[in-house]
Amino acid sequence: MTDPTALTEHPAPAAAPDKLVVAISSRALFDFEEENQLFDRGQASDYMQLQLERLEVPARPGVAFSLVKKLLAFNTPEHQRVQVVVLSRNDPVSGMRVFRSAQAHGLASVQRGVFTQGAAPFRYLRPLGAHLFLSANAADVNEALAMGFPAARVATQSAQASVTHPNEVRIAFDGDAVLFSDEAERVFQSAGLDAFQAHEREKALQPLPAGPFKPFLSALHRLQHSQHSDAPEMRIRTALVTARGAPAHERALQTLMSWNITVDEAMFLGGLPKGEFLREFEPDFFFDDQTGHVSAAALHVPSGHVSSGIANQPVPGG
Repeated sequence: MTDPTALTEHPAPAAAPDKLVVAISSRALFDFEEENQLFDRGQASDYMQLQLERLEVPARPGVAFSLVKKLLAFNTPEHQRVQVVVLSRNDPVSGMRVFRSAQAHGLASVQRGVFTQGAAPFRYLRPLGAHLFLSANAADVNEALAMGFPAARVATQSAQASVTHPNEVRIAFDGDAVLFSDEAERVFQSAGLDAFQAHEREKALQPLPAGPFKPFLSALHRLQHSQHSDAPEMRIRTALVTARGAPAHERALQTLMSWNITVDEAMFLGGLPKGEFLREFEPDFFFDDQTGHVSAAALHVPSGHVSSGIANQPVPGG
């Protein structure tokens, strides 16, 4: 990955330039699905009591646990390159279990948290200057995206990440409406594949506007190149996994080149299912704007839905 340009299309407030800031809900970091059933049924007091009873029981790792643990491995006593902040609708008492679970699982550097007891937490993304927000709450994710923050709703049923690459953070991105804008996707949705291919061939040298996750990709680049000799073992490997095929692949690559960003792998699948390719890549997380792709990918890898672009707009009259 080479040096990125600044993003202007999604002007969320920037954090300190030498740090990557991840805001994450408790359900994205840990497996609180059993406890959350009480919360969803409106039994908030029972939920709080259960969390209190389990205070000494570390929660199991959740969908985004591997991603967080590996990103935090970039930190050293001399250089704190990654900040992870728990941003949760949990109550403050339940927050105690979150922090104790983090400590038990070796995430001692997770020391910041905002617990809102049911109120919307996304408004705290701005003072945090977050580069990424992961949550199981679709409404919070939608609000975060509207504010210009890269955000995804974690698929809590996702498979856990592979343990094959302990020193490598692996992240896979869809292209249109994730790394790029949905400009081309709108052509496809309105006029079909042939029109889409012709449109992209005609505009092959014209970069696509940035999508919601370009700032996060840029922040990953900065993290990769901020390393010093004190943490040489951690690496970042990125992949573009897109339904595009030739000739539409060229505009995607030209866009990345115009940003001075490269990805380590690019999969132009021409409509083939993504899940099995992602299984082989073994990402710690995969981001896609289409729920069908996310559900299929979640059978193999940790996945999240980016509710951005035309594919997530209500159907007129629907």
